[in-house]
Amino acid sequence: MHRLIDERGLADTDFTEDDARAALRDMIRARRFDERALALQRRGWMSGYPPYRGQEASQIGAAHAMREDDVLLPTYRSNALQLARGVPPSDMFLFRRGYSEYESDHGLPIFPQAVPIASQIPHAAGVGMASNYTDDDYAALVCFGDGATSEGDFHVGLNFAGVFDAPVVFFCENNGWAISLPQEKQTASESIAVKAEAYGIEGIQVDGNDPLAVREVVEKSLEHARDGNPVLIESLTYRQGPHTTADDPSRYRDGQQDMPEWRRRDPLERFEEFCRTRDIADDELIESMYDDADEELREAVSVAEAADEPGPDELFDYVYAEHTPELEAQRAEVMEFVEKHGPSHIDR
Repeated sequence: MHRLIDERGLADTDFTEDDARAALRDMIRARRFDERALALQRRGWMSGYPPYRGQEASQIGAAHAMREDDVLLPTYRSNALQLARGVPPSDMFLFRRGYSEYESDHGLPIFPQAVPIASQIPHAAGVGMASNYTDDDYAALVCFGDGATSEGDFHVGLNFAGVFDAPVVFFCENNGWAISLPQEKQTASESIAVKAEAYGIEGIQVDGNDPLAVREVVEKSLEHARDGNPVLIESLTYRQGPHTTADDPSRYRDGQQDMPEWRRRDPLERFEEFCRTRDIADDELIESMYDDADEELREAVSVAEAADEPGPDELFDYVYAEHTPELEAQRAEVMEFVEKHGPSHIDR
């Protein structure tokens, strides 16, 4: 397993102090976003939400490793990664309130969040193959959890990427639980990374609570993939909260004592300690990062609350690039119903 920061928070690394400060700033932004989103959902401001507390280092490290033209295929828990890639937090808030996923024209090569488990993995293989067909130089990074490796789409995606040398990095955040199922009840493999051998590609484990190690591994893997060698990364981290706001983790876990302490330790506290020890950031700078994150989120909530409510016809806008006759007929039927009964009756 690759690691740069040890248990004492010390490391020798080639990354600059600016690199470390950028990672810390985005980890703080990600933590504050998660806390605010959870609070907003609890008061009914938006629909169900999948917390990612404990996985900030994994996602921020991966985001900072990507080139501007690399394509991101996120899963539903990849909010920190999208935030670090440049998606406005207001867009992510609006998505959870029923709007189209990207309200702003940020121009980023990012696919919509995949809520069905593992459905984005074959898509990533296709994106990589398309890069080869068009003789482009971008790679794809596809994100998923350990539970997704039990789905058929996982095997299909890795097999295609291996056979066709697709420039894809498969980024598995192993947070210890596939909803309520621990890893040992899900697979008999020694690890997730070792599964790469079945598809003729490289498999790597990394300390997912170490943002610099994750960045280094993902950066090198993306370059490796661009040379026609796809990679499977297993980022070992820990989900501190529930699977979603509809979940009660106390029913199936009691602290997961069989996991090593480093994996259960808070990654943000660990990285703050590292930055203080190496004189990269002092208390004043860290406090200002929290203040900036809070102000950013206040503005994002205001933007989301000021947005016009989407009309019922928008449900049909993004189903297909070109609308089919059947889809247009369904749209007409819905709009006729709304005109007759009003939009408040749609959910009935």
